[in-house]
Amino acid sequence: MFESLKCFIEFMFGFGLFFNAILFVPQAMRIYKAKSSRGISLTTFVGFNFMQILTILHGYISGDYILMLGTVFSLVCCGAVTFLIIFYKRK
Repeated sequence: MFESLKCFIEFMFGFGLFFNAILFVPQAMRIYKAKSSRGISLTTFVGFNFMQILTILHGYISGDYILMLGTVFSLVCCGAVTFLIIFYKRK
């Protein structure tokens, strides 16, 4: 019984990491469509990226590859938002 609960929790954790990454996509789409990053904090997204890099390193060091890979996906999505913020602030 404990093993099936553990599998369920790991599945939900992986799903949660995927869902977390997807949450950045609407922000990226909004910036891209508006061609403006006005009102969006670059500092916040740089902070998100920094924490995600640390989480990836922690996942690697501790052998938690679900955490590591899920956070890599989140970093890609959040990184896209960060890139768009910088790109449109420079224009």
